[in-house]
Amino acid sequence: MQLYKSEKVNPIGGCLPMLLQIPVFIGLYWALLSSVELRHSSFLWAKDLSAPDPYYILPLILAATMFLQTFLSPAPADPVQAKMMRIMPIAFSVMFFFFPAGLVVYWITNNVLSMLQQWYVNKHVTLRKQNRKK
Repeated sequence: MQLYKSEKVNPIGGCLPMLLQIPVFIGLYWALLSSVELRHSSFLWAKDLSAPDPYYILPLILAATMFLQTFLSPAPADPVQAKMMRIMPIAFSVMFFFFPAGLVVYWITNNVLSMLQQWYVNKHVTLRKQNRKK
């Protein structure tokens, strides 16, 4: 812990939160793929949440939310990591073209909630800094 404090590194940052989401993601993938109850359950234009989006609208919305999320996140210091952050929305949207629509809806919801949380944190950190200067 002393090393984390001296180097100002957050052990919870980075990929560790994603490791917590992976079991949920895999579980949802298999549940949506094999769930009889969700077959032909519609959501907006997707007539079957256990099948890929026939119009590919949900993967495009996912790419847009991931792209917007990169603007809310702090800029990485490493230029290679910055390039990866720009490529990741495209890679994920291509990957999600073939996933069940319900899983894409889950990921979009997760992105939107993460963006709201990041916006809230950014706003309050800015307000605190302004209040300290006064």
